[in-house]
Parts: sequence; structure tokens; C-alpha cells
Amino acid sequence: MKILTVTELTLAIKKELEPRFNHLQVEGEVTNMHAQSSGHYYFSLKDQRAQISAVLFKGNARNVSHLPKAGDRIVVTGELSLYAPRGSYQIIVRELEHAGVGNLLIKLHQLKEELKKRGWLSPDHKKPLPKYPKSIGVVTSPTGAVIQDIIHVLKRRFPHFHLILNPVRVQGNEAAHEICLAIKEFNTQQTVDVMIIGRGGGSLEDLWPFNEECVAAAIFHSDIPIISAVGHETDVTLADHVADVRAPTPSAAAEISVKEMSTQWDFLKQSGQQIDHFIKQKMHHLKALVDGLRRHPFLASPYAIFSNHYQRIDDFSSHIDTAIKHKMSRQELGLLALKKELHSALPSAQIAHLKEKLSSLKSGIEIAYRHLIERKKRNLKQLVEMLAAVNPKAILKKGYCIPFKENTRCVMLSSSTAEVGMEISLRFCDGMVKSRVLEVHPDNE
Repeated sequence: MKILTVTELTLAIKKELEPRFNHLQVEGEVTNMHAQSSGHYYFSLKDQRAQISAVLFKGNARNVSHLPKAGDRIVVTGELSLYAPRGSYQIIVRELEHAGVGNLLIKLHQLKEELKKRGWLSPDHKKPLPKYPKSIGVVTSPTGAVIQDIIHVLKRRFPHFHLILNPVRVQGNEAAHEICLAIKEFNTQQTVDVMIIGRGGGSLEDLWPFNEECVAAAIFHSDIPIISAVGHETDVTLADHVADVRAPTPSAAAEISVKEMSTQWDFLKQSGQQIDHFIKQKMHHLKALVDGLRRHPFLASPYAIFSNHYQRIDDFSSHIDTAIKHKMSRQELGLLALKKELHSALPSAQIAHLKEKLSSLKSGIEIAYRHLIERKKRNLKQLVEMLAAVNPKAILKKGYCIPFKENTRCVMLSSSTAEVGMEISLRFCDGMVKSRVLEVHPDNE
């Protein structure tokens, strides 16, 4: 058996394959659509079980009135070709007709209409972006080019940014759930002022997580403004429709998030440069002006400028001397007057005056004291006479006596208190006499 090279085998397959399929028609759903700068279009046709590559070259594309997009169902006419460098086969499309919208696209349109009825796409629900965000949250893949593009733009536009990445998968069955969870986490933690969600370009299937209803709901109910940047500029998802702002690319989303801040930053830098330029020009102008004044003849001698001021100073000095002399004369007169007052207020003069006053007060006090003593003596004499007049002994000397009960020594004030046989004591002026009552004779008998 002959051993074939790869090229020989590939050419043999190409020779057997291409003549057998030089004219065919294939129907399928468009996916992985890519437009090259050359004007050629590369895409795949797929059904539920398989897919095949296809290419629409620039010359044939001119005859197509409406180019397909991802999700469109089309019928292509052409031939099968094997591309030897890659060892892959593809359909070279000569003609193209639209056969209807694919299942995913139908589902997308239906969900879009449902969200429109709910009002989720209304501009009234769009939240304004913060002018000066302190922190920017990003929901995307940590390994893709999207996060690098965003960081690159932010470093260039606003170096002092603060970015928080919530890493998620952006493709596959679990991607939609992770995107929803990341959006809810940012809203729960309230650590960012604005969010960017997105990924790079891809087919309709690749971008489908951003068309899921749960992602649209998370975006709509978010309290934090969201910028959607999914795919390329021609790719539009439900996330783009529901988000507060849609950016054509992730880089554009980064630009938009710090637009106002970077604009102010640029304005301040430009203003600083303008002020610096203005100050330099002003200083240069003033320096030239000073140099010109320095060379002016008027400034050759200082007396040309200060002569008037010197004369005015001399005049002021004369006026001040005269005023000082008048002031000193008035103060001398005042000083003499104060000297006289001070002499009269000397302690020796005041002491002599006080001594005279004290002597007068002493004489008055002695006279008043003598008068007081005399008056007190007369009052005392009168009191002695009055006491002598009421002294019981003086009465007893006139022949009276005072009876006392013998057992109680109480004065008997009435004969009714006396009883026959009672012992009583009689007080005379010169002593006591004991006696006994023999009879009682009241005055009314």
C-alpha cells in the first residue's frame, strides 16, 4: 500500500468530493456570522444535529439584497469546496434566499414583545448614570478581552478609577444564572455606583444568556444603573434593550461610565495648562514693563520721585512740633493745679484736720456721758424709793402680819381657809409666831 502525504490525501478527497457536489442547495439557520474587511462573509449553517461552514464572497454578496444575520433561516445555492490549508470543507455560496426566522430568533422576538408589554423597555424606567462614580462594577468573564479593554480605557480616561469585578461565565447553560446572581449581589452589597455587564461578540447562541428573561428581570429591578455592552455594535440583545444605557462595545461602556468625570478631568488639566501659560505670559509682560521703567530718565534719581514726599514730611514735622509745644504748655498748667490739690490732700494736713475733729467729738462724748450718768442716777433713786414703798417689811412695821399654814407654808389670803384647831404661823416684821385657831369669824356674820 502506498503511503500518502497529507497534501496528496487532501487533493484526492477534493478531487472526489467537489465534482459530486458542484451544484447543491442547503437550508439552515445562520450562526457565527463574521464580515471581513475584504468584503467577504464567513458563517455557518446549522440544524438541530449538525452544522457546516459557508462563505459568501464579495462578488456574490453584491447580488444579495438583504444580508442575513445570526438566527435567520436561509437557503443557499452553491458548490462544496475543500479548503486544503485547514483540511475543512465549506459551501461556496453563489445565491442566497431567506427561508424564515430561526427558532432562537422567534423566541427572542416573542420575549422582546412580552417585555415591551410589561413596560421594561420604556425610557421612563431608565435610570440616569451617576456623573462622578466612585466605584464601577463589572459583570463579565475574568479571562476574556472585555475586562482588559475596560481597564485599558479607564486607565487612559481616568487613572484614579476603582473597579470591582464580579466574575461570571458569559456563555453556556449556567451563564444566565451567574449573571443574575452577580447583579443581585452588587445591589445587596451597594459597593458600586454603576455597573457594566457584557461580553465580546459571538453567534446568537453565544449571546443567548443575555437574552434570557431572568437577566432582563435582574437588570430592570436593579437599583444601580446598568450599562449593557454585549457583542459588537451590530449585536443587540434583550439586556441592551432593558439596560439603562446601551454601549456598542465594552470599551465604549467604560468611556460612558466615566464620561462626565473624565471630561471634568480633561477640563481641569486643560485649564491648568491655560492658567500656567497665562501666568508665564503675564510675568514676561510685567518683566518687560519693569525693565522699561528701570531705564526711564525719571527714575535715574530717587529725588525726582521723593522730593514732594520729603517736603510734605518736613511740613508735617513742623506742625507736629508746634502741636507738641502747645500740648506741653496746657499740661504744665494742669500739673500746677494738680500740685495744689495734692498739697491740700497731704496726710499731715488731713491728720491735723482729723485731730481737731476728734477732739471736738471727744468733748461732745464726755458731756453726753456725764448727762447720761446723771439721768441714770436719778432713775435709780426713783426705783429705790418705789421698791421701798412696796417692801412687805415696811407694811409689817405698821402693825400688820402675814398668816401661813403651818403644814404647807402657804399664805392664807382669806379667813375662809382657816379652820378651828389649825396651826398657823404669823409673820411680823421682826420674826415668826406660831398659833392655833380657836374661832373663825367671817366678815359677813
